[in-house]
Amino acid sequence: MRNAEFDREHVLRSAMEAFIAKGYSQTSMQDLKKATGLHPGSIYCAFDNKRGLLLAALEQYRSERSEQFHELFLESTSVLSGIEACLDHVVEECESENIKDCLLQKALSELSQQDEEVEAVISSMLKEWQDAFEAKLTVAQKNQEISSTKNCAELAQYLVMSIYGLRTLSHTKPAPGTLKNLTQMIMCSIKN
Repeated sequence: MRNAEFDREHVLRSAMEAFIAKGYSQTSMQDLKKATGLHPGSIYCAFDNKRGLLLAALEQYRSERSEQFHELFLESTSVLSGIEACLDHVVEECESENIKDCLLQKALSELSQQDEEVEAVISSMLKEWQDAFEAKLTVAQKNQEISSTKNCAELAQYLVMSIYGLRTLSHTKPAPGTLKNLTQMIMCSIKN
């Protein structure tokens, strides 16, 4: 059997969008065919099944988000301005018409008690993200951007929780400016 040739990155991004839009359970193979341009046989050949495609999409998501995280900090003049840029990016995503959810949030809420492997992958991704924030906050503490009495691990947990709270709140269609105001409150609690 010959291997199908396709743009893997494009296929995984398209699958992500389909899974985000409908959720894993409600996304059919026909939806994935339409989104990715691959026939079901090609999806099975390349990813084993729909679940394999989800796991590959999660890995692609991890890679893209990690790159985005590092770019936001490279473009910032301080750690705190990098964190603020991350929060601003979340608000932009939440306020856009295209994607309000993230793949982690969507998959975790749907599959956390149904699929231990998917849950473990997502938990690992969230832990990596939290660790990345903790490392940045530790640098901020050394640079005296935040108090030396702050617990950087707890602040990192707080940031991750806040980001997912913002994403969830965005579904309630808050008044314009609400999410931005909340990010300013989050930044104040980190600084003080």
